[in-house]
This record gives sequence, C-alpha cells and structure tokens, in this order.
Amino acid sequence: MPRRGGPIQKRPIPHVSKVLAVASGKGGVGKSTVAVNLAFALAMRKPPSLGRRLRVGILDLDIFGPSIPTLMGLQHADEPALTSGGAMLPIMNHGLPTMSMGYLLPKSTENKPREDAAVVWRGLMVQKAVQQLLFDVDWRESEHGPGLDVLVIDMPPGTGDVPLTLGQLVVVNGAVIISTPQDVALADVRRGISMFRKISVPITGTILNQAYFICPSCTTPHELFGSPDAFRSIASTLGVPVLGELPLVKGVSMGGDGGVPYALTASSQQLEADGSGGAVWRSVMEDTAQKVWESIA
Repeated sequence: MPRRGGPIQKRPIPHVSKVLAVASGKGGVGKSTVAVNLAFALAMRKPPSLGRRLRVGILDLDIFGPSIPTLMGLQHADEPALTSGGAMLPIMNHGLPTMSMGYLLPKSTENKPREDAAVVWRGLMVQKAVQQLLFDVDWRESEHGPGLDVLVIDMPPGTGDVPLTLGQLVVVNGAVIISTPQDVALADVRRGISMFRKISVPITGTILNQAYFICPSCTTPHELFGSPDAFRSIASTLGVPVLGELPLVKGVSMGGDGGVPYALTASSQQLEADGSGGAVWRSVMEDTAQKVWESIA
C-alpha cells in the first residue's frame, strides 16, 4: 500500500555538517574499533579550506551491543545531561563528544556491571531509540557554539531496522564498509553494499581489517586469515574503492580494551612492542581519513 503523504523526507542531523556511517555485514570484524580510530584520525586533520582541525563526534547506533563506551573509556560514565530544551548532551573523552545507548542503561553496581544490562526490545522501540539518538542530541560545543564537521556513526552489524531507519530518515554523506579477509565476512560485504545502495546512501569505500600480521622482529606480511585478493576482487566488481588495508596489531586491541584508541597512543614502549606493523597501521589510517574527508567534504 502507498504511504500516506508521500515518501519520508530525509533531513540533516541538527548541528552536524557531514554524516559518515561505518558499517559491516558481519559482526566481529573490528568495525567499532575502526570507527573510533577513524574518528580520531579525522579529528587530527586540518583541511586548508577550514584553517582548523575538524570537529568530529561519534554516535553509537548499536542498540543491543554498544561498544563505544568501552572503546572510549566511558563505561562508568553518568547518564547524559539535558539541555533546557530536553536534548541530550554528548559525553566527552579524549577531546571527542560521544553518544551511545550504553550511557542510558542502568549504571554499574557492585554486583552487576552496566555491560550486563540487556536491551530486550521489539522493532518499534528500537526505531524510537534510534530516532532519539539521531535527532535529540545537541552536538554543539556550547549553547551558541559551533556544531560538528563530521559525525561518525558506528552502525550495528547486519542489514536490519537500524540501518534502514538511518537511511530513510537522515541525509548520510557516506558509508564505509569494514570487513576481514575470510569468505564468511566477504559474503556479507556484498549485502551491506547492496543495502546502502537501495536506501540511496553513497558508499565512500571499504576497509580490510586484520589484512595481515607483521611480527615485531621482521617486515614480512603474514596473511593469517587468508589472501586479500578476494576482498579486492569484490570491491572492484562492485565499483567500490578500497580505502585501506589495516594490519593486525596487538596494540589496537589493547588500546580498545583500555579505553584509549590506538590513534592516540605513541609511547616508545608501544612503538617497540608493535614494530613496523604499528607504523603501517597508523599510516594507513591517516591515509584513509584523508580519502574519507575528500569524498564527503
């Protein structure tokens, strides 16, 4: 049946210039970790056209399994404060504003961590929560301050209600698809790209995570999870750019668990432990951020 009043009109997120969705067809490919580090890599850029660094925020739209609080070291944060108009104020850490369903769950107690609280909702309640996170957050630095240049949205895996709601309601400037080299992950890359195209969201490109491992004592790439050739072939066939291929680096995982994104760590001890793999990872992430900004600007 036709929708009354015609199709839904997409609208911008208040006080946000550009919206970048980071998605994956399959869970467990490191999407949230890449999203957080990409946000910081973007925030470190200083485009000549602006003459300043980009103002970047992170929105966690994974309602059932929010990861941003942990990755940002905010799993024990209080609930967001509200403006006089009832909008939620982002929670800051490491200089970036964030918002997540994880901040709205019951706070940790001595016997029950916040991470144990399960969100058991049907579709309509999920859609309502997504709309609130999209449109009822004040991303400005202050009441009359500037908004964000880029909002990086960490999407839930798969092609369900949340990405559909985002694509129908919001003007999204680009989407980055994350995968690993395994065939089981690559099959879902196709589905993810197909979904975004159906809802008219432009595909900025793909990132291959955990593409290879470089041991600290050598410079030879070891393809632990298979050759990247199949990933490159799929991207070429679908006409989607490959933004970068990130190596598997121990410090990236440790940084996420510790709430300090790898893009912010540069201690001599960390550099020595990760060897050339860490240096390659940082270089690829910086180059990826540049490509993303050039695509959505």
